Amino acid sequence: MIHGMPGKIRNPILRGFHPDPSIVRVGDDYYIATSTFEWYPGVEIHHSRDLAHWRLARRPLERATQLNMLGDPDSCGIWAPCLSYADGLFYLVYTDVKRYGRSTAGPGGVPHVRVDNESMSATRGSRAGEGVRPTLGVMFRDMHNYVVTCASVEGEWSEPVYLNSSGFDPSLFHHEDGRKYLVNMVWDHRPGRNRFAGIALQEYSAAERRLVGTARVIFEGTALGFTEGPHLYQRGGWYYLLTAEGGTGYGHAVTLARSRDLRGPYEVHPDGPILTSRDRPDLELQRAGHADLVEIQHAEIQHAETQHAETQHAETRRGETYLVHLCGRPLSRRGRCTLGRETAIQKMAWGEDGWLRTADGRGLPCPEVDAPRLPACVFPAAAARDEFDGEKLAADFQWLRSPWPEELFSLTERPGHLRLYGRESLGSLFRQALVARRQQSHRYAAATAMEFEPESFQQMAGLVCYYSGVKFHYLYVSHDAELGKHVGVMSCHPDAGQPDLAIAPRAIRGGAAVGLRVEVDRERLRFGYRVGEEEWQWIAEEFDAGILSDEAGPPGPNFTGAFVGMCCQDLAGTGKAADFDFFEYREAEEGERRA
Repeated sequence: MIHGMPGKIRNPILRGFHPDPSIVRVGDDYYIATSTFEWYPGVEIHHSRDLAHWRLARRPLERATQLNMLGDPDSCGIWAPCLSYADGLFYLVYTDVKRYGRSTAGPGGVPHVRVDNESMSATRGSRAGEGVRPTLGVMFRDMHNYVVTCASVEGEWSEPVYLNSSGFDPSLFHHEDGRKYLVNMVWDHRPGRNRFAGIALQEYSAAERRLVGTARVIFEGTALGFTEGPHLYQRGGWYYLLTAEGGTGYGHAVTLARSRDLRGPYEVHPDGPILTSRDRPDLELQRAGHADLVEIQHAEIQHAETQHAETQHAETRRGETYLVHLCGRPLSRRGRCTLGRETAIQKMAWGEDGWLRTADGRGLPCPEVDAPRLPACVFPAAAARDEFDGEKLAADFQWLRSPWPEELFSLTERPGHLRLYGRESLGSLFRQALVARRQQSHRYAAATAMEFEPESFQQMAGLVCYYSGVKFHYLYVSHDAELGKHVGVMSCHPDAGQPDLAIAPRAIRGGAAVGLRVEVDRERLRFGYRVGEEEWQWIAEEFDAGILSDEAGPPGPNFTGAFVGMCCQDLAGTGKAADFDFFEYREAEEGERRA
């Protein structure tokens, strides 16, 4: 801190799984909305007053009438929300993806899922032109775009208004003349076509609560391909179109184009991408792309806040421009990103030629950037240990897909405990009793204590490190006729695509709480347990934490990040419950070594 103001902002500003940032300023307050995919409630909105310190303010999609993701595949659900403000209302547009897509034909006519997969092709080093290469077979993708509104970010958000299903990454542009326009990428399922078929524009009528007129593709993208994540801005007589390109892996980039006419044609920035790490595997921040802009207004004109587009790309006290973007911090050079796609910020500058560039002109993501001259506003840190004493989950926790959490867990059935009701198997696309939080550091420890007396092998509960239904490590307690009550580890390795018992189960005595613990040191993961107040017993085997990442297989959508938490299954359908007394999550410094 320098005289009550932050001198530097350390990236990422939102650590752990927080991808696809959209930013807006209203008055002195800044808000970032990020994707949540299959995790419920939908969309995270963080709040800041200085761009350096952020707190979770709201997850607005919390009712069944707003969002029901039962059956949504892994890494589907809520994609790329856009948060804006106009006419005294916050507008949130978002995509709910119901089917990711399977191509009917791969090379040689063999059906498979990895045709034009924007996640993995870019991860494996795509370069210019790969994203626009014609693809084989038909690849359907079902996705629906909606808008909700609210007078306050932390209030009750409206029922959703359906917009379209033509593509994903919708963004609402508030024209200074009062009209509104939706832009989104267009998905082309046809064989031999570029799946990412360009950015479409269509007018939205707030009065009629529907799209009006005809949709028109205004930008087909560059040779980088995978053109998505559009945002529109007005400045100096130009319309600027910001897009993500190159896929959301290591080929990711931010592209800027402009036009005098809203409907184009758009000319591309003469320097190429304005931000990317695609050709710099040595950088700390990788996968830089999918961005949005915010500016700080001069103090003497800050009171002249309009009800239109100025708040969408807010102007700052010193006229400084910042760009928020997603990034990844791999375990090793171009390795696996267990923390998922995170949100970072870069300082930008407008040139005399009317084009935007990073403040240093290099177009590279920096781990530290100069902070704006705003008073520092630091929020209290979340407690490391949750005793489950309240009637609602702490803000760090989420669950999967279901808008009916009372079917999965309770904080009131046994006060002071989180009760999980045994539901479907780990990896079910419907009703999983799993409550977890994001992994936000490469090095951490988590622990809990559980009371659970299973009566059959179909009843399990415990501590889980989870990425998806085909990527997890699970320290569980169960029962069978031979061993009785026992503890074991089940891992789902992405290459195998099925659960494997990683260790022989160990018998433990019943009638006592079981402590469960995990320690993660970058790619190394180990589990421990104890019964009652006995000594901790560490599982001898180490497990690969690197599988909890986008980059680990199998093919298909891989867009989230590692979580750690508690779960309970009853495959017999009797709803056998497990009671968790607390949950603790503590991070270690990168240089610190655990015992």
